[in-house]
Amino acid sequence: MHAVTIPAPGGPEALQWSEVDDPVAGPDEVVVDVVAAGVNRADLLQRAGFYPPPPGAPPYPGLECSGVITAVGEQVDGWSVGDQVCALLSGGGYAQRVAVPAGQLLPIPAGVDLVEAAALPEAACTVWSNVFDAGRLQPLDTLLVHGGGSGIGTMAIQLAAVHGARVLTTARRDKHLALRELGAEITIDYTTEDFVAVTREATAHVGADVILDIMGASYLARNVEALGPNGRLVIIGLQGGRRAELDLGGLLAKRASVIATTLRSRSADEKAAIVAGVREHVWPQIESRLVRPVVHARFPMTEAAQAHQLLDDSSHVGKVLLVAP
Repeated sequence: MHAVTIPAPGGPEALQWSEVDDPVAGPDEVVVDVVAAGVNRADLLQRAGFYPPPPGAPPYPGLECSGVITAVGEQVDGWSVGDQVCALLSGGGYAQRVAVPAGQLLPIPAGVDLVEAAALPEAACTVWSNVFDAGRLQPLDTLLVHGGGSGIGTMAIQLAAVHGARVLTTARRDKHLALRELGAEITIDYTTEDFVAVTREATAHVGADVILDIMGASYLARNVEALGPNGRLVIIGLQGGRRAELDLGGLLAKRASVIATTLRSRSADEKAAIVAGVREHVWPQIESRLVRPVVHARFPMTEAAQAHQLLDDSSHVGKVLLVAP
């Protein structure tokens, strides 16, 4: 088969379409013929040499895919050859085939086509595990989503709005209309506006109940300032750096918490539990047309470099997909 490989770290041009060995299903795995794969920020970090795959994962990028099962391990129940699925991966989605633990498979939601389904697993699992599980978002809570135009951002806005929460989000101004159509009540242009001031004004100076953050260090102190009493700051990205100083007095005064998580490095059992939660709680919202995959662009998998450049430019709203040949 062929896969997108990274012979040496670098920019988008480092991605190469290469012949590689076919995967073999382990006892608790299936092999999926990939139809499409989602592009994520983690893939860009891996390409640049900063985010190696966990032990045992394929060396190729790609944290989610959709496709058709073509082989089933001897210990797998509930899945058969020919089933159309999408999957959460530890790597290897940028390929014609990939082996997937059965616990990380999801059926294609009714009403979603097989290609667009590749936009769902990583975003849905990230939002479910961080906003609703770790962040304990409740109806009528206020959620602040940083990077609302990303695949995770567009999913978080929709799921939170359907859940009955009030959603604020930061994004460049040219994305605001699209994000309001997805359910964001207030959109904040981070290039010209102070998200702390806007959040506090919008909440009668109380603050947000939950903040989903992709920036890390550069936003840490301001995020804590934007939190309300008993607020939960959930950090899932470090686009703004790894190290920052924090006045713990602000956390103590608000009885607030800072939670930092990653999805890729979790154990297979943890991922299976998250996937099960998504299937139970998120899939019905998608099948009811209350939540939808937001796809900005599709590229042939052989043109993965162009897809990475688009993400590097941050001009997208929603997911960018690679379609396998």
